[in-house]
Amino acid sequence: MEMLIVIAIVAVLISVAVPVLSSQLERSREAVDLANVRSAYAQVSTEALLGNTGVTVTVKLKQKQAGWQSVDPVNIGGIVHFKKDGDTANWKGDAAPDGSCEVSYNEAYGVVLTWNGTAAPGKPSYPFNTAYTNFFDDVLYKTAFWNDGTLSNNALFEFDSLCPNSTYIPQIKAELDKQTNSLLQRENCTWAFWGFKKKTEAEQEKNSYLFWTSLDTNKIGAGKQIPVLIQTGDGKYYVSETTTGQRTDSKGKKYVAASEHLKTADAFQEILNKSVNVYPTLEAAYDAYVKALADPKYNDVRATQTPAP
Repeated sequence: MEMLIVIAIVAVLISVAVPVLSSQLERSREAVDLANVRSAYAQVSTEALLGNTGVTVTVKLKQKQAGWQSVDPVNIGGIVHFKKDGDTANWKGDAAPDGSCEVSYNEAYGVVLTWNGTAAPGKPSYPFNTAYTNFFDDVLYKTAFWNDGTLSNNALFEFDSLCPNSTYIPQIKAELDKQTNSLLQRENCTWAFWGFKKKTEAEQEKNSYLFWTSLDTNKIGAGKQIPVLIQTGDGKYYVSETTTGQRTDSKGKKYVAASEHLKTADAFQEILNKSVNVYPTLEAAYDAYVKALADPKYNDVRATQTPAP
C-alpha cells in the first residue's frame, strides 16, 4: 500500500513538472531565436546605412511551437509586434516550428522581418567580391617599388589610401584595378598597408598588416576612435579599434589616416590584441566588423559619412 502511495505521488509530481519543464525549454529556445534575429537586424540595418540595401540574413529558428509563448509584444530593433497585429510593413508572417526569419531592407519601410516555415538558412550576401582575399600577394607584392629595391631591409612602411601625393598608392591602385569590386575598392573606404620590409617570405608574413575601414577618415578627422578590419600577412583576420591620425604628405598636404603612427612590432600587436577573435575568413571578419560598427559609441563617426553608415 505504501508503495502504491509513493508511485501515485511520483506520478502527480511528474504530471506537474513535465509541462513546466517543457514550457521553460520553449522559452529558452525563443530567447535564443530573438537574440539571433536581433543580431541579424543589427547587421542588415548597418549595411543599409552603408548604402548596401540588398543584404539579407536568414536565421534558422530553434523554437518548437508556433508564435511566441514568452513575450507579447515582440520587440526587435524597435519593430514592435503584438500577436493581434498580423502582417505589417516591417513584419510578415509569424514564427513557426523549425522555421526561419529572413531579415532584409526595404528603402520605403526600413528593416523587414519575414517569418517562414521550414527553410534552410540563406547564404549571407556581401557588398564586395569575396573571391579577392589575398591583398598582399595579389596587390602589394606585385608593385614595382616592392620588388625593385626601393624599400630597404627592415624599413618601416605605411601606404595610406588617402595620401594625396603618394608615389606608392598609384601603383597599388593599378594592381587593385585588375580586380572587380574587391573590399579595397569599396566606395569611400580607407585602407593602409603597414609593416616592416623583410628579406624572406616567412619573415614578411609576420610583419605585414592591412588596415581597412568602411569610413572615409578625412571626413571623421584626427583623434577619433573607429573600428577596423585587419588582415595580416599570414592570412589571419582581426577586428579591432584604432584612433585616427593626421598625416602630412611630401608636398605639405594634410590628410587623415586609419590610425595614429605605429612604429614598432609591439604597437601593431597591441592593436591585434584588442580583437575579440582571430577570424579564419574575410567574410567572418567583415560580419564582425559590421556588428562592431553598429555599436552606439561610433554614432558620431558614422554621422560624418554620406550616407551615414
